[in-house]
Amino acid sequence: MQLDLGRDEMVMLGSALDLLRGLGDLLPADSVVVVEEPDVIRRRDLDRHCAALPFVSRLVPAQYQTGLDAEALLAREPGLAEARLVLPGQEYGVLAAAQLAEALGLPGAGVKSAEVFTDKHRMRVLAATAGLTNPAFELVGTAAEATAFARRQGGRCVLKPTRRAGSLGVQIISDPALVAAAWTASADPETPPDATSRGLPTAVLAEQVLIGTEHSVELLVADGEVCFGNVTDKRVLTGGRPVETGHTVPSALRPDARRELLDVATRLAGAAGFRTGVLHSEWIRTAEGPALVECAARLPGDLITALISIAYEAGFVPAYLRMLRGERPALPARPTGAAAVEFLLAPPGTVTAVDGVRTARRVPGVLNVGVGVAVGDRVSEVTSSAQRSGQVLAWGTDPAAATTAAARAAAEIRITTG
Repeated sequence: MQLDLGRDEMVMLGSALDLLRGLGDLLPADSVVVVEEPDVIRRRDLDRHCAALPFVSRLVPAQYQTGLDAEALLAREPGLAEARLVLPGQEYGVLAAAQLAEALGLPGAGVKSAEVFTDKHRMRVLAATAGLTNPAFELVGTAAEATAFARRQGGRCVLKPTRRAGSLGVQIISDPALVAAAWTASADPETPPDATSRGLPTAVLAEQVLIGTEHSVELLVADGEVCFGNVTDKRVLTGGRPVETGHTVPSALRPDARRELLDVATRLAGAAGFRTGVLHSEWIRTAEGPALVECAARLPGDLITALISIAYEAGFVPAYLRMLRGERPALPARPTGAAAVEFLLAPPGTVTAVDGVRTARRVPGVLNVGVGVAVGDRVSEVTSSAQRSGQVLAWGTDPAAATTAAARAAAEIRITTG
């Protein structure tokens, strides 16, 4: 059933076209306005791509990633005042979406909350004030300061940009002598495809390396009240670049451990004064309890929304959109099954062959196989989520069955490079 939206009544800050395509059956014709940075429009040929989507009425160029003047935008584009919901399409649209929603008197994260969750250092300070467990952390301005921090932490540290997403620029440093060489990758990370080339301001956060299992918590919040919560199990690369390699919903943790993670995520939302939307927080369960890794005030990536929808047999994203319209949609309190995604990681080089896809699709439980590279493509070392080579999505009666099915299918796919 389509959402009750008229022309131009949904505004997306940041062009998440894959998300929109996945919602195609729910979105009426001409219901969506996409606001995007002018240089991103040109670089990604978004005029052509948006014209092919019947539910996108128009594409509005606007500079928003380094600061949005919502009143000026509304004066220039008065039709945006017809919006009934505003959402961020990606990380760099979170603050602007909150600002525009507030200017229009619509539900949203709230500007102060969005400012916290788009700056990893501000998030750390808030969590510490709220009594939540943080790793030791320090905002560092030079490689020398980061080196000194690493030495105080026994020789190891995490370096991360304060304003990036998708593991971009995140590094685990195992020797203080390596900090200087690694500094630029965190202090001046590459520009992702969905970011303006004007340059996104960022600082560098040095953090203690945590040991434990990794999980995320997805909350749907309406007017400050948590209406739905899920715990996801995460798998990440070992070594210096902790890029996520797979997820399973629901978590296989014991019920008391899941409740503990839901509790700390709820406390974080309350401390930030988060109003309405999705909070996707990441945690490591250490010997001292859950420690906060990061938190985003937007939909999670990596197909986590699809995993939730499969496991709970309910539309997670449609429920989120209805919340942004001021509704309180009901979602199941418990999953009826499980789902998992395993990402494909090709070795660096030029792709010479892709084999095993048909075999992977025949593995029991597999729902979808997507390979994002073809013969002749150049594959780089996996240093961020954008450099993975595809994924396998699978279902199971419980977390172990779903995880096993996804892993078995992924193992059948061989991407050869030379």
